[in-house]
Amino acid sequence: MRLSRPSALLAAALLAAGAARAAEAPPPPDEHPVLFEIAGAVSPDQLHATIQTLVGFGTRHTASDTVSTTRGIGAARRWVAGRFAEIARDCGGRLRIETPSEVFTGERLPQPTEVMDVLAIQPGASDPDRVVIISGHLDSRNSQPLDAVHDAPGANDDGSGTAAVIEAARVLSRYRFPATIVYAVLSGEEENLYGGRILARYATDHGWRVEAQLNNDIVGNTEGLNGVRDDTHVRVFSEGTKAVETPEQADRRRYNGGEVDSPARQIARFMDGLADRYLTNLDVKMVYRTDRYSRGGDQVPMLEAGFPAVRVTEAVEKLHTPAPGRPRRERRGLWRRDLRRRLPVSGPGDPAERHRPGLAGVRPAAADRREDRRRGQRRHDGELTASPGAVGYRVWWRDTTDPQWRYGRWAGAATSLTLKDVVIDDWFFGVSAVSADGFASPVEFPGPAGSFVSPPPPPLAPAK
Repeated sequence: MRLSRPSALLAAALLAAGAARAAEAPPPPDEHPVLFEIAGAVSPDQLHATIQTLVGFGTRHTASDTVSTTRGIGAARRWVAGRFAEIARDCGGRLRIETPSEVFTGERLPQPTEVMDVLAIQPGASDPDRVVIISGHLDSRNSQPLDAVHDAPGANDDGSGTAAVIEAARVLSRYRFPATIVYAVLSGEEENLYGGRILARYATDHGWRVEAQLNNDIVGNTEGLNGVRDDTHVRVFSEGTKAVETPEQADRRRYNGGEVDSPARQIARFMDGLADRYLTNLDVKMVYRTDRYSRGGDQVPMLEAGFPAVRVTEAVEKLHTPAPGRPRRERRGLWRRDLRRRLPVSGPGDPAERHRPGLAGVRPAAADRREDRRRGQRRHDGELTASPGAVGYRVWWRDTTDPQWRYGRWAGAATSLTLKDVVIDDWFFGVSAVSADGFASPVEFPGPAGSFVSPPPPPLAPAK
């Protein structure tokens, strides 16, 4: 696997459907100049300016000042909304700004507090109910989780992710996509993933068919706790079995497989493939875990609502949460070092650069995704079938212990394909849908374990 340059957030916005029998027509091109174009459009200066502006609000604690025009979470979220409005004007009004909110109380929010997300929605041109979400969280905290007064610069956690989302909006809003893209700047992450809960409820209430949430959380650092630097990798965390899996589906999965083939895992593989093809000097490191060990991010409430989601984060982590008692001059010095060392102005460490081609993957619209079926008992050949809908399909298979789809066959537009001498008992199979101009979806694993469309989960718990 060759190294690639910035990559990360991939939008599994294409809908895989099933399989098809071999067609005479040659496969469409699988390399696209527009993705290289998008990959080159991110501005390191814009990224750095955004992070510096966010640090300048002093603290963005969820319970901090909401009235001041220069300090606190209120000033920060108004600035984000204003920045989205500027981008909307520059792209001819393609973005619609929404600010859903709820009031929460909890262990880290002792008093009832309004938590507000800032969303910039870019409606899809032909399939607007199909949605890809690019998110990061705006709120920050210092070493005292309840301290909403003293400075909490949050340059990396998660100013870097917020900058990536805003820069993605600036770049991608210049293009038209069949599916809807939502640029989501969330709050309340540090308290109890409240912003993710608001987003999940908003998506559910509005009937969004979310194909992927690409959550950027702590994406700017390049130096680990042991002093080792790594600016050539980014980690993508993905859940294994679905959070909304039913007992009956779990029984089927345990028997037939699918533990490492959830939609989130396919998104991670898709991102890794895009990085290999379109990026230089930055590779995706897939981590088979929902998040870092016993920790979480705003992708978790989305998974619990039945939506595919991944967390994108730096390869090595070294967080800085300043103590509130330090002299202001020392704190300013720490901020400058945080910006300079953890968030380089240029090069592969740029947070948004890591996500460029992945985000571009939302461009093609393939067919509606439907479950595919496997047959082959007492047969030496594997046969796959699919519901029609896409322009074409590519069938994939791999050894059951292989982390990546290894073998593929172009199937054209038909709806069944027999793989001669590929014994169904010995392999895992999947299918990706392909659009007329050659954009391919993530692979979909057969059955409920791999379906990108899950049954509605139980209602979300009311706000507390």
